[in-house]
Amino acid sequence: MIGNFMADGIIGNRFSHYSEEIQQGIRLHREIDTFTDAHEITRRSKRRLDKKYGLYAGIIIDIFYDHFLAKNWDDYSAIPLEIYVDSVYNLLNKNNDILPEKTQHMLPFMIEYNWLYNYQFIEGIQRVMNGMNRRTKNKSQMHLSTEDLQEHYTDLQNDFTEFFQELIKFTGNKLQKI
Repeated sequence: MIGNFMADGIIGNRFSHYSEEIQQGIRLHREIDTFTDAHEITRRSKRRLDKKYGLYAGIIIDIFYDHFLAKNWDDYSAIPLEIYVDSVYNLLNKNNDILPEKTQHMLPFMIEYNWLYNYQFIEGIQRVMNGMNRRTKNKSQMHLSTEDLQEHYTDLQNDFTEFFQELIKFTGNKLQKI
């Protein structure tokens, strides 16, 4: 879980100093990213946004898919979202000292604004997109993307549902090999 969470903050292969479990989480996260980026369903979702957001379309789709996962959490987990999110925050806080510096800086904001829980709401996604847009110095125009989410909501949700079934199988196979 920790390796998976911190994977985006690790540059290249600079993670051999972490425990084997964390290294496995980082590798799994990267394999999931590769699978997701190359998958025809996520590419179809991105094409709905490409003209407007260019290279940022993939990031936006990742966040939209996070929205659909949080919104439909009960379809995928017996653990209520609120309890799961609290356990993730607790785990990250307990292991804060091993997280990359950027992740350590971001975590308090993530918890304060309860990002993981609030992904289920359009308003939560809007807050995330506003922050992402600020970080790109307004180049990405990601703050406008919730309009596209609402415009293509059914198609994007269908894409997510179809893709996520395949991602569950892919991840299950990878976990068996670890």
